[in-house]
Amino acid sequence: MAFRRGAASSRALDRARADLDVASRAGLPLHPFLSEAASTLETAVPFVAGCLSTLDPATAMVSGTLKVEALAGCNDADLAWARIEYGADDPTAVRSMVREGRTSLGVHRETHGEVERSVRMAELMIPQFGFRDEARVVFTDHGGAWGSMSLFRGSDDDVFSGAELEFLASLAPLFTRGIRTGLIAQLGAGTPTAAIGPAVIIVDAADRIVSHSPDAEALYARMTTISGGTDPFIIVQALVTSARRTAGGQPAGLSRLRVRTADGAWLVLQAAPLVGDEQRRGDVVVSIEEARPQEVLELVAGAFGLTAREREVVALVVRGDDTRRIAAALHLSPYTVQDHLKSIFAKAGVASRRELVAKIYLDQYVPRQGERVNPDGWYAGPS
Repeated sequence: MAFRRGAASSRALDRARADLDVASRAGLPLHPFLSEAASTLETAVPFVAGCLSTLDPATAMVSGTLKVEALAGCNDADLAWARIEYGADDPTAVRSMVREGRTSLGVHRETHGEVERSVRMAELMIPQFGFRDEARVVFTDHGGAWGSMSLFRGSDDDVFSGAELEFLASLAPLFTRGIRTGLIAQLGAGTPTAAIGPAVIIVDAADRIVSHSPDAEALYARMTTISGGTDPFIIVQALVTSARRTAGGQPAGLSRLRVRTADGAWLVLQAAPLVGDEQRRGDVVVSIEEARPQEVLELVAGAFGLTAREREVVALVVRGDDTRRIAAALHLSPYTVQDHLKSIFAKAGVASRRELVAKIYLDQYVPRQGERVNPDGWYAGPS
């Protein structure tokens, strides 16, 4: 994508918005949708590099990335980026934007041209890449933050205008829908592997993996959620940095992250600082394990865009309750339950309870039939 000066015409902006709207409704898996969206942006907003990220809606931490143009295939700076993004106090950080309810911003405009005031720009983007402005957009809904976008330009003479930032903000609902749909489209699309884990990784004060349990390598290798080269360590580093901030008494949010793997499973990662031996100060332990059914249900229900009441209904449907039992449990009339079910079916794109349950759990249960089951009802994995 060659950098082009000058603003796009209103016709080009309308066409790009319409194309992205179509793509977000097309039921594309995650990576094809993001690739299509990046190509669409090219026609409307010039940039020299970009990064589209998926986020865990519970924590707003990066769970996967697609880098384009000057950043394509560039993973060398991921560690430094994660340290700054999750370790520094910056109002332009994604989680700061989510917390403050901001959809878009331009770093050049935000700092009144003093872009070096941003730690991210001063320590990484300017010296390593020569980027002089960054447009950031977060993709959120009532279920949380599902993704974010960063576009870059390389000159103080060509910064993102207010009109361009408003246009990018107007695309946020389309990106949100496309990402949520993409997560759902991945259900059952891969070839699930046998259950393993949980696994443990130890990261030292110099951010090196110095020890791990036997199953860690296999789970670690499955953590690339978007085909295109996401380095799993950027996901681990986000958690490690957050855990260290929490240990230091600084607010950092949850040191917990859920990741959708390329083979169709959900993984749950958690991080906590180690205490005790002075030589181990700064070490962080990261656990990785496959999500339990309740967590899968929560994520998929969020991707469907269900209301709080609709999630309660779905939880009872999955348990096998009929309309009468659901109505009694939630203190509703059977007619109200049926209305909720109609809304749920429409949002999930199914026609029956059976289809709904299959869409949620098909990839989690069917591949493992015949395995041993734990007392908690979940599969024990290979013996």
